[in-house]
Amino acid sequence: MNLAILGTLLGGVGLFLLGMMLMTDGLKLAAGKALRNILENSTKTPIRGILSGALITSVVQSSGVVTVAIIGFVNAGLMNLRQAITIIYGTNIGTTMTSWLVAIIGFNLNIKAFALPAIGLGMMLRLAKGKNKQGAMGEVLAGFGIFFLGIDVLKTGFEGFGSGIELAGQADGFLSILIYLGIGFLLTVVMQSSSAAIAITLTATAGGVIPIDNAAVLVIGANVGSTSTAGLAVLGATPNAKRVAAAHVAFNIITGLAALLLLPLLLKFLSSMRVLFVHDAGPVTILAMFHTLFNILGVLILWPLTKMMIRQLKRLFRSAEEDEAKPVYLDKNVISTPVLAMHALEKELERLGKIARRMAKGSLSTEISMSPQLAKDKAVFGQLEISIGDFVNRMQRSNLPEELDDALPNCLRIAGYYASITELAAMIAKKQGEVQPLQDEGIAELFNNFKVTVVRMAKDSDVELEGFNLETCEKSLQMVIDEYHDLKNILLRLSTQGVLHVRQFVVLQDMISYMRRLAELAAKAARYLAELTQFAELKTGDESESETS
Repeated sequence: MNLAILGTLLGGVGLFLLGMMLMTDGLKLAAGKALRNILENSTKTPIRGILSGALITSVVQSSGVVTVAIIGFVNAGLMNLRQAITIIYGTNIGTTMTSWLVAIIGFNLNIKAFALPAIGLGMMLRLAKGKNKQGAMGEVLAGFGIFFLGIDVLKTGFEGFGSGIELAGQADGFLSILIYLGIGFLLTVVMQSSSAAIAITLTATAGGVIPIDNAAVLVIGANVGSTSTAGLAVLGATPNAKRVAAAHVAFNIITGLAALLLLPLLLKFLSSMRVLFVHDAGPVTILAMFHTLFNILGVLILWPLTKMMIRQLKRLFRSAEEDEAKPVYLDKNVISTPVLAMHALEKELERLGKIARRMAKGSLSTEISMSPQLAKDKAVFGQLEISIGDFVNRMQRSNLPEELDDALPNCLRIAGYYASITELAAMIAKKQGEVQPLQDEGIAELFNNFKVTVVRMAKDSDVELEGFNLETCEKSLQMVIDEYHDLKNILLRLSTQGVLHVRQFVVLQDMISYMRRLAELAAKAARYLAELTQFAELKTGDESESETS
């Protein structure tokens, strides 16, 4: 291979990638909102998810772009894991459209006859219309022309070889397969485009450079290499986004393995399908069919395993928040023993209270409107609260002894108090961002002292705390109430005197009112939880004594 041929090949790859980039960017700009709407609304059923994934990828001509978009949706909580995985299935089918474009248009038409006019018209439209939708469509048209111009240059370059080459050298058998897989994989990783790697493979096969069976292995390697885009996109992402990337990797690897195992059968089957075409299908068309067929085969293999895969993925990449949101003590097996179930419920409510108090303290110490930690704690609290509510509902449907008739509603009451605390914590944190720095040092000191008193009261309401005393908790609450009234009167007086701006007074008044209410709810929750703890410990002890006797 001389330098001229090498330069031609590099130029062809460059034109192909440039065309792909222009088409993808143009389509994202021209139809970005529509594509997002399809992703959001067309995943209600698995079939619709697969079809929408295939459709969007066929239009955008980049499975990597769609995959990154899906990860973004999952990261933002707009799409669940099942929806994302079904779209992933579809993108792997949709990405085979590039193979068909190359096979049907790139080798059956006079490329320059339409590619050069498309580039000219597209760029004229882009310059005339600017960055609006019409200009974006001009960019798509120009990209389309450059895309096929690149194919034409690649064809010319590979025709210069004159005869086939053996990329695997003297290796044969399994080692040869590994080498071709590796080449396909590396081509995709380097160019960040499986479409480009497959286009090179197709044109090389058409030029007689690579035998069709080796080219098929290259296509499989390129298909697996497309997972690198998802791998880079999830660096620092949420656990759910990492699970989507893992599903993408699993799909492509399993699909690739199935294609390798069935390679001789699939190629023989596709060769026999030539009779269905008006013109005898050449190796490029067979490779395009092979690319589509083994991706559809991958969907058929993984379709019945999707639920199991989701369960397994949910066990991976767990964050500290997800682990905390998972119940520690609740177990459906203890429901048959109501006393033990009540004890487990009491311990889980203590964990719920811990999260609520942490949010309360965080809201009083933060200086921004809503810290990321508060948002995470709120999500954790919500999940754990749902688990507790479900457990209580199952207990209510069981045969409960009479002494638990009052205790069980109190569990929901406690959870409700803690839920209200988290809402107040979020409101306080929001107000923190609205309050202006207090110019008067005396007012600032009184306000900060009130915060400290509320934080101390929250600590005293911790039933788990060693030496917890309900009387101490009530005294702390009374201190909060007394300081609240004193501070409220001072703020009101300063506002009427014009020392404190009316807007500032309203924000401060709201904040101290939320803090007082928070303290009252913490005391109520502590009171009921302390009674529940004593009841659970007493009944558990009675149960143990009866079993011993």
